[in-house]
Amino acid sequence: MIDSRHKTLLTLSACGSFTKTAKILHITQPAVSQHIKYLEELYGVKLVDTSKRTVSLTAQGELLKEYATTVFSDSKHLLKNIQAGETEAMSFSFGATLSIGEYVMPEILSKILLKYSDIKIHMTVANTQTLLEQLNEGELDFIVVEGLFDKYHYDSTLFSREKFIPVCSARSDLLYETVDFERLIEHRLIVRERGSGTREIFENILQKNNYTLQAFDKVIEIGNMAAIKEMVANDIGITFLFEAAAGKDIASGKLALIDIPDFDEHFEFNYVFLKNSYFRERYLKILELFTRER
Repeated sequence: MIDSRHKTLLTLSACGSFTKTAKILHITQPAVSQHIKYLEELYGVKLVDTSKRTVSLTAQGELLKEYATTVFSDSKHLLKNIQAGETEAMSFSFGATLSIGEYVMPEILSKILLKYSDIKIHMTVANTQTLLEQLNEGELDFIVVEGLFDKYHYDSTLFSREKFIPVCSARSDLLYETVDFERLIEHRLIVRERGSGTREIFENILQKNNYTLQAFDKVIEIGNMAAIKEMVANDIGITFLFEAAAGKDIASGKLALIDIPDFDEHFEFNYVFLKNSYFRERYLKILELFTRER
């Protein structure tokens, strides 16, 4: 039976410290140890490894963590559904990363709400890491992300494949030449904050071309995609982003594509929810609804 001792295991896994776990859960450190000991005796396996001066879960501990995360999350959603009652209109809470939340989902949600006005929808827009944490905590039913994540630990399906592009101002000197990364690093780069899927994807592209962010002459971090695009349009710097976020600006002449030889990058937008969720079929039906209205 899943109980508060499993919550102790989840908290310990997240913070990596018996002392911090006790503080977070408002219990004593010996109580934390007792909870873990109880679970290890209950399942007959070692769940926590403290042999290397750090606290980590064993393979069996990771398996239990995955199961407990889903059960705790489903219990929150089940309570919400029971309290809503049978007469309550369909409702769901989900998260989307910035590119998707600002430039893909508004059109889809508008079409859905025009057809089904009683549906209640709550969308959280945040970076990939934040959304994964909220999904694990049961705060969101599912998320749609462009960032990289460990598919082994989640149930996911492809939402779409999108083009990733380099852009500059329509008045940039880069428009008049074909440039490689050695030329690009001389320019100011404007990127999203750490934890952003767009940034992680771009850093992987740089690594593939034997560069890092530190190679650029100047780097500015901005947590708002609209602000990044406006700064690029004003020729403050260059950026890399999904075509879905920049297509209209390129068509209007505010932004322009940078011509990098053989640069052809496409990445997945993924629809993600917790493994083995009781609500799996419901989440897949919502995905079908999203897909029909794209």
